[in-house]
Amino acid sequence: MPLPKPPAKRAALLTPADFESQAAPKPGKRSQKHAATEPAGPAVLDLLEPPREAAPLIPRAAPVPARPPQAEARRRKPKHTGPAKLFVLDTNVLMHDPMSVFRFEEHDVYLPMITLEELDDHKKGMSEVARNARQVSRDLDALAAALADGTGRDMADGLPLDSTGHKDAQGKLFFQTTLVNVALPAGLPQGKADNQILGVVQALREQHPKREVVLVSKDINMRIKARALGLAAEDYFNDKTLDDGDLLYTGVQPLPSDFWDQHGKTMESWNQGGQTYYRISGPMVPQLMVNQFVYLEAPGAAPLYAKVAEITGKTAVLRTLREYTHQKNAVWGVTARNREQNFALNLLMDPECDFITLTGTAGTGKTLMTLAAGLSQVMDDRRYTEIIVTRVTVPVGEDIGFLPGTEEEKMGPWMGALDDNLEVLSKTDSGAGEWGRAATNDLVRSKIKIKSLNFMRGRTFLNKFVIIDEAQNLTPKQMKTLITRAGPGTKIVCLGNLAQIDTPYLTEGSSGLTYAVDRFKGWPHSGHVTLARGERSRLADFASEVL
Repeated sequence: MPLPKPPAKRAALLTPADFESQAAPKPGKRSQKHAATEPAGPAVLDLLEPPREAAPLIPRAAPVPARPPQAEARRRKPKHTGPAKLFVLDTNVLMHDPMSVFRFEEHDVYLPMITLEELDDHKKGMSEVARNARQVSRDLDALAAALADGTGRDMADGLPLDSTGHKDAQGKLFFQTTLVNVALPAGLPQGKADNQILGVVQALREQHPKREVVLVSKDINMRIKARALGLAAEDYFNDKTLDDGDLLYTGVQPLPSDFWDQHGKTMESWNQGGQTYYRISGPMVPQLMVNQFVYLEAPGAAPLYAKVAEITGKTAVLRTLREYTHQKNAVWGVTARNREQNFALNLLMDPECDFITLTGTAGTGKTLMTLAAGLSQVMDDRRYTEIIVTRVTVPVGEDIGFLPGTEEEKMGPWMGALDDNLEVLSKTDSGAGEWGRAATNDLVRSKIKIKSLNFMRGRTFLNKFVIIDEAQNLTPKQMKTLITRAGPGTKIVCLGNLAQIDTPYLTEGSSGLTYAVDRFKGWPHSGHVTLARGERSRLADFASEVL
């Protein structure tokens, strides 16, 4: 059948007759084809055939809008096949993660009235806890406003958590609307907030015997008391980037001993800029990431130390490293003493790496190497204008009170590690004499600025070398606040030891340093190295192993 005539002028529409002529089935054509090719079937099938012929075809000129096939795939499948659980949230969960009410997928969330009272008590102030409490109050107000817009709905029926745009939250939010009178054991004071929440959990379990009622709390003692009373209690796990700290990306990948046998046949190599490049394709490529370090140390053969420079499809390009273990390549008088330190210095001296994370135990040389690389690129290469050092002011013991002076003077006692490393770096210049070293120290001090985290919001660093020390004590939100301060030409280096977390409610899995390492891995302008071997002293190495 010929196509309809094209429109004679712009914005002209096809006539209804043209649509009908294209949509109408061709008479007898389909039935004759099937009669010639298919065997005769039973009469029941012949009765069902005409409706299939009468179904009109969809014309190409007027497509019917349909839901994209990915829409159903995007919706997360429920992991729990039984009835939805009812999670009772403690106040510390809301103050730790203000978005926690939307993190329970298809399950329901219940907030006791005493939780709202405690939120109201903590909303005043400029601390992180106060900001989170205010954010939770705004989210709850938005959910209640969505209920007020509806008709015929009651607060006791629950508030749909997806009404404010959080599509992953398929459950409902319930507030305590009735007074609960549950007799707890005599040893628990009835007026304490934790015990009132435990009473609510026990009452909910009696009201809903077919549903699983779970208390979610960051307080270990409250979870212990709940389990002692026979109540289900769990920690809040959604803030953890990794369940196990051993699964953290190390940035280093050892190559198998038969690497050259498996990848040597299709390998290409060339020299450029004094460095050797290898283009490989084989079973090892899917395991690699950009800026990941690889090494091969086999007895009787020359070792290979390289970095993954590029990954394209099923091929990867490896680039050999600069050897910073030799004195001729020393960075501000500092040389690498082991393999991981050599990897770290290659990252620190690479102008294409804008974000670097270094983790490791005490004495692995994180601060010393970073400071030496910063001074070399600020004083010698003129790549950056100055070094900015900051850290979280979390005391190991009791606080000594307020500190006098300016911002830099207040941060001075917290920067003992900086002073110790500067003293080591100043001793590397042995030929300048005492007066020359003193002048160098004054010049170095003028290029290093010590800043506090409390005044970072709203700032933008241009052409700065930023060092964030003790980054394991940062929350993911604080880490995002600091990293987004970077302007053009700025390099940020995060240093930390995940075994020395001093901030309450932070673990190795939920630390901001773990969060940054996991999210930045594979980005072409970032790198990470886990330093494994301590180089401080034999006493420090032995103490870190046995104590």
